[in-house]
Amino acid sequence: MTNDEFSYDLKIPQERVAVLIGKDGETKKDIENAMDIKLQITPEGEVNITGDDGLKLFTTKEIVTAVGRGFNPKTALLLSNGDCSLEIINLKDAAGKNKNTMERLKGRVIGKGGKSREEIERLTETHISIYGKTISIIGETMQVSLARDALAMLLNGSMHKTVYQFLEKKKKEQLFGG
Repeated sequence: MTNDEFSYDLKIPQERVAVLIGKDGETKKDIENAMDIKLQITPEGEVNITGDDGLKLFTTKEIVTAVGRGFNPKTALLLSNGDCSLEIINLKDAAGKNKNTMERLKGRVIGKGGKSREEIERLTETHISIYGKTISIIGETMQVSLARDALAMLLNGSMHKTVYQFLEKKKKEQLFGG
């Protein structure tokens, strides 16, 4: 085994830096201990991740990205489980540069009082964060794919009821096979 050290540099929104560091640096320490890596974080949101395990480094990059995209650090740490993945949908792909369209689409995904997002999370057993110009999903890889399909349906104008029926059908197929 060699002592090669790898590193990643990434940037998260400045207002998410405090969340990544946590009270008295607790969150940063939790991530470092769980992943056996080192994090250096600037107040501007520059994050440097170093370690000697490429897979742990990549996973930590995903965890830091998830915190940057609005997830609670405990939820982001689910990514340290090999079965979980992070998917980020850029709303610019669906809305173009039109701010009103983007806000309308975010509203469709969130739903009245957060009901739509909660229902998709419940039916797919995933976690969804709507932050800035992105919608992010954390969960088991198959479920993330299902949530992404449901979100795409909503973003493309499907009725909420249709999306929920699609997810209910998929859930039954997963439980009872076909």
